[in-house]
Amino acid sequence: MARKGENIFKRKDGRWEARYEKGRDLNGRIIYGYCYAATYRDARQKVNSLKVAVANGQATEKSSTKTYFSNYCDEWLREKSTYVKQSTFVKYNSVVENHIMPELGNYRLSAINSETCCRLKDKLVSSGHSPKMVRDVITVLRSILKYVHKTNPSFQCEVDIPLPKEQRKEMRVLSLEEEIKFISFLSDEMDNCKLGILIAIMTGMRIGEICALKWGAVSFADESVKVVSTMQRLKCFGGNTSAKTAVVVGMPKSQTSSRTIPLTAECVALCKKMRSDNPDAFILTGTTDYMEPRALQYRMSKYTKECGLCGVHFHTLRHTFATRAVEVGFEIKSLSEILGHANTTVTMDRYVHSSMLLKRQNMEKMPALIV
Repeated sequence: MARKGENIFKRKDGRWEARYEKGRDLNGRIIYGYCYAATYRDARQKVNSLKVAVANGQATEKSSTKTYFSNYCDEWLREKSTYVKQSTFVKYNSVVENHIMPELGNYRLSAINSETCCRLKDKLVSSGHSPKMVRDVITVLRSILKYVHKTNPSFQCEVDIPLPKEQRKEMRVLSLEEEIKFISFLSDEMDNCKLGILIAIMTGMRIGEICALKWGAVSFADESVKVVSTMQRLKCFGGNTSAKTAVVVGMPKSQTSSRTIPLTAECVALCKKMRSDNPDAFILTGTTDYMEPRALQYRMSKYTKECGLCGVHFHTLRHTFATRAVEVGFEIKSLSEILGHANTTVTMDRYVHSSMLLKRQNMEKMPALIV
């Protein structure tokens, strides 16, 4: 929170950030400069001297404190915030604030090299972070280093860091018997929430897509559903609210995630039972009030427990749909588009789990070798 009458804030990483006016662009909009310090007093002194430099017409870039790596991290985040999705920015900000800043933020730019970056990677690994998290942190770090070079061509830092291999966990997939049992449970005394889960089972839609799904996206004439948005709870930045997070409805995960999915006759029949004449009503509630993902996850946990199913999460339904599709001979390109994947490789590598029954059926296709 800013001190009264001053643009000086204490950041989550413990440093103080001060903002000042550097000038105005051709459209008359204010161009802000930023400086950082370990204490409020130091930040105020720095920003006051910069304000004096601006008033005297001196070059503020030479007076700035862009000698620390943290300053470039902040600038990189501000640049990214102008064109990446909010969910992507939240991820970037978390990586920078929780992992990169604490280890490298107080280094002078001249001290950033392959050795210091490798130490960051080694500390992440030794702290027990997953290979995926380590890879994500290093990917963001490399992007920041490219930004530094772009704004400061004299800076050279080729980061050649061997990254840990991702070891994917075997995803839980419902057997055919479990799936039939769960569908029967949901169909009995079906309500709007149960209908939403049934649609997920029968289409492979993601939890955020189901939460954002409205009746206006369901076409009974075409017997299809359009995926045009997703719902997430994201961290708040700035603003006039004291809330740490907020529910956000936005564009789907990627360009290929915006798609039209044909519905089976069985799914259409279920939708007709609960249909609403209000196109703005959410599927999960039947009203204009939404149900957010964590509430749906709670309902899902409650239903699976009542049904006697263990280790089942909402994403299990998506993997189960993909596996059933392959078992019945689904054309992979069509399946990939229905799931909203960028290509069939993602579909085959991550979402297709061959059951023992399918493996046995394929084995029985082998020619007899013993006469």
